Amino acid sequence: MQDVGQYFTEEFPISRIATIDIGVAGLKKHHIKALIELDVTEPRNLIRKKKQLSEKITFNSWLIKCISHAVEEFKPIHGIRKGKRKVVIFDDIDISIAIEREVDGKKVPLPYIIRKTNEKSISEISEEIKNGQKQPIEGKKDYVLGQDKKEKVFMKIYYYLPGFIRSWIWKCIIKNPLLTKQNMGTVMMTSIGMIGKINGWVIPVSVHPLCFAIGSVVKKPGVVNEKIEVREYLHITVLVDHDVIDGAPAVRALAKFTKLVESGYGLS
Repeated sequence: MQDVGQYFTEEFPISRIATIDIGVAGLKKHHIKALIELDVTEPRNLIRKKKQLSEKITFNSWLIKCISHAVEEFKPIHGIRKGKRKVVIFDDIDISIAIEREVDGKKVPLPYIIRKTNEKSISEISEEIKNGQKQPIEGKKDYVLGQDKKEKVFMKIYYYLPGFIRSWIWKCIIKNPLLTKQNMGTVMMTSIGMIGKINGWVIPVSVHPLCFAIGSVVKKPGVVNEKIEVREYLHITVLVDHDVIDGAPAVRALAKFTKLVESGYGLS
């Protein structure tokens, strides 16, 4: 072809096939999308003070704890449908996050599930994330943190299956609450704000019953005690499975989450 200019071709990571399949499955979910803005001025000040005292916590580990506490109080929000007439509601809250690692000179987000976040402290969650970031990269581009040998073999076979079989596999996983929780957790948190500053909201696609997309913290005027001050606001997008929970209880759960975040839950 003429007049296309210079270009180069690079290898497409085979592990992205699973990401594409999840995206296709996620688009079939009936998620309610909530775009919320939270005042995190005081919580961020408290976290800075704790870091000065050498306490091992991070902003994201604290948010994970806030999410866990809100879900623990409103457990149906992370329930998973089983058939037409049942919903499985778990006591344990497993949150799936992406840990960015460098593989072959490139930054690659790798999935990692933090189990029983409702039973762990902020510092324990922070330490687990830190340890996950230190895990050795064994399978290079196709490696997933926390996979055992059997899972790695299964994933290698999965990547070479035809598309319709892969879609059938995801359909089976999503319809089985126990398989879903085991392989993906029940809550997903993706933190775009860690990568770069975006003054707005990100709309994710997820197969989880509950998903949080954490955006950037931006400074802008806010009203505090009838006075205008410069405050720090966090943009968060929340996806809630409308097949599992109605709008009113979902709003109550998000209102609880908002209160936990803005009050600096667990930081005092």
